[in-house]
Parts: sequence; structure tokens; C-alpha cells
Amino acid sequence: MMDRRLMMVHAHPDDESIVTGATLAKYAAEGAQVTLVTCTLGEEGEVIPDELAHLAADRDDTLGEHRVGELDKACVALGVRDHRFLGGPGRYRDSGMAGGPANDHPRAFCGADVEEAATLLAELIRQTRPHVVVSYDENGGYGHPDHIQAHRVTRRACVKAGERTMPGTPWQVRKLYAIAQPVSRIEASISRLAEEPGSFTPPSRVSDIALGTPDSAVTTRIDATDHWAAKALAMRAHATQIAVEGERFALSNGIAQEIDAVEHFTLLMGPTPRTVGGEFETDLFAGL
Repeated sequence: MMDRRLMMVHAHPDDESIVTGATLAKYAAEGAQVTLVTCTLGEEGEVIPDELAHLAADRDDTLGEHRVGELDKACVALGVRDHRFLGGPGRYRDSGMAGGPANDHPRAFCGADVEEAATLLAELIRQTRPHVVVSYDENGGYGHPDHIQAHRVTRRACVKAGERTMPGTPWQVRKLYAIAQPVSRIEASISRLAEEPGSFTPPSRVSDIALGTPDSAVTTRIDATDHWAAKALAMRAHATQIAVEGERFALSNGIAQEIDAVEHFTLLMGPTPRTVGGEFETDLFAGL
């Protein structure tokens, strides 16, 4: 078996656990070299627990510092040993939601020069030499400007890492994936949550959870059910951002979601997915 190397690029602490936690835990447990890159400290996150509310009220970015500690704990739960902040901790700042005042902060990630940020990420790619890179699609999963920017930066970085115009040894990423949340899977989850949402508010439409990925665009299904507990533990580590109740969780909007250890992706660059009878590809490293 080849020495498998995987990099995931996320916008904020907690993103890695919510949408890719089970996949990270699976490949880490299987011995793959897993690198997690986080683009900001999540300074604009909305704090859920009352006992931590003071972190959101402190505009000296105390929340971001606190979330670094949460992310450290989540990485331990997932078995991720190699974590980096893009450009170093605090180089880029959480932009907040689209249209908010934090978009205009001089260090806001959404306003960063894409070429500059991509160069920083390309340097990390050359250092760690991942075969597979995962980030977001052009919509950022649910439209967050930092997720959209992470998509732009990651896609460009994968190209730059292979260019000989940059210092150092070029590295060609074999496959680039975007995180996918199939519409049909969200709809099925909404039906289950209507019957048992716990203490949270049940979702009523797909957009309550995400923009959703058309089923026809999804290429890859990673069944990491054996790592559900690791994902749930990592989500609990992000206590400022995620309320966990049994098999359900909610963000600051209080809308129920299921903790799902079957995660989906869309191949953006790389060899055509190897599927059988129209079924999903089941390994991010398939075909390599």
C-alpha cells in the first residue's frame, strides 16, 4: 500500500469536526499522514454557553485564542497530529457572515489577496506533499465568505504547488475534493429530526442546514461509522460553537442536526472516480 498523505483546508476551528471529522479520524486511524490547515482563529464565532459569553463580548480576539485550545482538543480526539494555521496563528482573521462589519477588517480572510494566501498554502503543500487535498466548493458549503475564499485559495494553491516558478521542489496534488452535503441526505435527516429533534428546533428545509449539494454532483462517500464517537468527541471540544445532545447537535441558531459519520465529497481535480454500477467512490485515494 502506498504511503497515503491527506490535507484538509478549513476556514475556522470546528469546521473540521462538523463536516469532515469522521473522515479525518478514519484516515488518521488507518495510518495516513493527515495534515489539517485552518485559515483563521474563528474570532467572529457566536458563543453558545452562557458561562462563556464573556469571550464574545471581548473585542480583543480572546475568543479566537480560546478556540485555538478547543481545536487542539478536537485534533486529539480525531487523531490529527499535524495541524497548521495558514500563514501562522492570526495571519488571517475570521470575516464573519457576509455583509457584516468584520468583512472590512484589514486582516479579514475574505479580503485577503488570493495569490498571496495561495502561495502560503502551496508552501505547506510542498512541505507535506499530500496526494489528496480537501476543502470547500465554490459556494463554501453554506455561503460563508471565508469558506468561499478557502475554496479559491486551495484550488489555486494546488496548481501553484506544482509550478516551477516557486522556490523549492514542485509537488503535484493528485486529487482535489470539495466537501459535499447531498440534498437527498439532508432531506432524509430533516424527516428523522421532525420526529425526534431533542431539545433543539427541528429544521424545516434544506437551507436550514446547508445550501446542499445536488446528488448528481456527489462523487465520493466515506463510511466512517466506526469513528462516529471520535467525531462526536471532537465536536464536544468546540464547546463555544456546538451544543451536542446525544446523536444530535446544534449551532448558535439552535436548529437540530444529526452527527453523521458518513461523509460525502465531490471530486474537483484528478482522475475520474472509480465507481461500480453508478455507486459512489468509497476512498479518497481511489485510483492513485
